[in-house]
Amino acid sequence: MRVHQRPPAFGGSDGQAYTVATLVDEDVDREDGARRFGAALLFVRWSEDGDRAVGHLESEYVHFATTGDQALALLQALTLRQIQDHLETCIRMARAGAAP
Repeated sequence: MRVHQRPPAFGGSDGQAYTVATLVDEDVDREDGARRFGAALLFVRWSEDGDRAVGHLESEYVHFATTGDQALALLQALTLRQIQDHLETCIRMARAGAAP
């Protein structure tokens, strides 16, 4: 996003077009009560003509950090190849009927 000022776009192995966004959530399920933030990828699936979103896939948390900014920075450091790999994992999981 920093290079092109727009979300990266990908073609998935399912033949669909996707863009990617980032999500950062506070992880509240910690047994030790420590505060941490999880960062994940949200892949928006687009219609054939690209004029509207028709679905999405969400990765598992890719990184954890002690602040939301740190978690986001770790996500933003991923290469396009790594993001494509996460998309393909999400597609495989969706085909298998598994939730991330």
